[in-house]
Amino acid sequence: MFIQTESTPNPATLKFLPGQTVLDAGTADFTTQEAASASPLASRIFKVGHVTGVFFGSDFVTVTKDEDTDWDHVKPAILGAIMEHFQSGEPVMAGQGADTSGGHADHDGPDSEIVTQIKELLDTRVRPAVAQDGGDITFHGFDRGIVYLHMQGACAGCPSSTLTLKMGIENLLRHYIPEVLEVRPVAA
Repeated sequence: MFIQTESTPNPATLKFLPGQTVLDAGTADFTTQEAASASPLASRIFKVGHVTGVFFGSDFVTVTKDEDTDWDHVKPAILGAIMEHFQSGEPVMAGQGADTSGGHADHDGPDSEIVTQIKELLDTRVRPAVAQDGGDITFHGFDRGIVYLHMQGACAGCPSSTLTLKMGIENLLRHYIPEVLEVRPVAA
């Protein structure tokens, strides 16, 4: 098994491409070792040490390390943990755990048509682009012209995430949906 790695815009995060499916549908985000107990693969990666986050996409794993550790010290162990997991035959997720909703909260009421348009643009234009960088963006709400989004994986804590939100996503949504005035990040 050969696992490729790609850098991401976030220097603390690397994208690992195992060359096979990681999740059949949805995404999974683990920000603590305790949360990783839902996934044998995430648990294995956290055991390497110096890991602060693990994110699964359809065909990739992004790993975020702490600021005090150099990638040269943890990358080989993470590669080993991923390879060991896929060779073990264990499932990536223990039971149900992947978010197959695309991170979209349901929204009823007077803004439901606007919310539908926002979700459509996020799914078709934004999420594929951020997935290439090893992350995901999930919709959390729309209130009085403000869209609330949560950044995951490589996007969480990325130095350029504010620029991505403001200059990229906000401009895109405002262009297509005049009711959108602003985009703001939210914590999980």
